Amino acid sequence: MNITTIRVAVFDDNAYRRDSLSMLINASPHMTCTGTFFDCSNVITDVRKADPDVVLMDIDMPNVNGIEGVKIIKVNFPKIQVLMQTVYEDDNKIFASICAGASGYILKKSPPAQLLQAIEDVYNGDAAMTASIAKKVLTAFQKNVFFENNEELELTGREKEILNLLVKGYTRKMVASACNLSIHTVNTHIKNVYEKLQVNSVSEAVVKALNQKLL
Repeated sequence: MNITTIRVAVFDDNAYRRDSLSMLINASPHMTCTGTFFDCSNVITDVRKADPDVVLMDIDMPNVNGIEGVKIIKVNFPKIQVLMQTVYEDDNKIFASICAGASGYILKKSPPAQLLQAIEDVYNGDAAMTASIAKKVLTAFQKNVFFENNEELELTGREKEILNLLVKGYTRKMVASACNLSIHTVNTHIKNVYEKLQVNSVSEAVVKALNQKLL
């Protein structure tokens, strides 16, 4: 049985943390750190060189910060998943990160096991957001903070049901159990949602669906 190794690149202006994250990732049997970087000033070159599946991105960095970095990555490398890190649960930064295309968000104080699980989650297409962060994102949408979009899209009842569960933080396995469906069927529904919404991650799908009042 072949087990895929998840390639991870780290962007963090703290040298000690960069080294610590690199060691933690490399100590995981199914992950490898392919590059560590001080900021996003050369993010296109750095990402192309590191060739990661997942980027672990610090939000607060000098020169070009993490939120701008996410925007650049998603334009140039739309298939790469980006997991944001920061010290505080900041509504504005959470919102900006998700809107920029981040696949998930985790606090720096999170235990190592939780961080590694979050990397695996976004790699597998799940949205890595804690319940408190998901609630804040939903609150932001309820206040109509997001940009306007006049596209008309239609999701099926089952697609809406699955997206609603994803909004609540369910993983694909949890969705399959809750809906009494196979993982394969859930993945097919999510793939259809991605195609309809023209997105590449669960978090992007949730953002667009909420923005267009599809949920």
